[in-house]
Amino acid sequence: MSTPATDIDPAAVARSFGAASRSYDAAAWLQTEVRNELLSRLDLLRAPPRAVLDLGAGTGLAALEIKRRFRRATVTAADIAAPMLQVARRRSRFWRPIRCVEADARALPFDDASFDLVFTSLMLQWLQPPDAALREIRRVLKPGGLLLASSFGPATLQELRQSWAAADTGVHVNEFVDMHDLGSALGRVGFVEPVLDVDRHLRYYPDARALMRELKALGARNLNAQRARGLTGRKAFARMNAAYESLRQAAGLPATWQVVYAVGWAADAPLSEGESPPSSTGISGEVRIDADSLRGSGRRR
Repeated sequence: MSTPATDIDPAAVARSFGAASRSYDAAAWLQTEVRNELLSRLDLLRAPPRAVLDLGAGTGLAALEIKRRFRRATVTAADIAAPMLQVARRRSRFWRPIRCVEADARALPFDDASFDLVFTSLMLQWLQPPDAALREIRRVLKPGGLLLASSFGPATLQELRQSWAAADTGVHVNEFVDMHDLGSALGRVGFVEPVLDVDRHLRYYPDARALMRELKALGARNLNAQRARGLTGRKAFARMNAAYESLRQAAGLPATWQVVYAVGWAADAPLSEGESPPSSTGISGEVRIDADSLRGSGRRR
């Protein structure tokens, strides 16, 4: 299977998150909230799944919860970062086993129609464009299978991005796919009437370095191909810091995290690359944005 062009190097993603495997859980306050929200949408399943894939599983907490909830299901945790899976394996128990597989989401080592459910929380934003991974997800899903996904939206870290823009012309913050583009991609690869909604989290930090330390602990480094390869100069950092300080509120420096949630049911047959969805499936390439039908919609923190 050919590897598509991307603005983010998958090997860099693997290295960054692998290096953060020990610090990740302690720093992952938002990832925990998003994971729990996505897990709550398991109620959308029409029947208990027999085979589940947690894609971009990280340290395996979602896979463990899914296995706890569906004890008879075979649960597979897949991630591109081997050190993350080492943590996940330590969470697996013989009475509640989790299969761990190192894998690139764009070329999954699983047979067609292998899973009833694919769960992927805050992984898709590291794949730009996401189409190749979504096509693989659709391939390994059984007809009628469910995809539950979350991803960061373009407003994520907008304050930090704005502050760096005042400092220099470099790319210092990752760019993320917006809700409409993600929904269109789901339709293109064969998901029926995907439903998406957006949540926004606002967190305050004592200073810019505290935010950057958290991002480093998460492995969420700037991995955009257009980023500067050398160290950022002191003057540029000082300009960025001054711009960020101008946004200070009583609670501290604000940082926005925009989260896109997506739900999609697999069509009767997956689409090959470049194939248009047939009208009989009801897939038009458009996305239905429903801010009220899914739990948590419209919530602001």
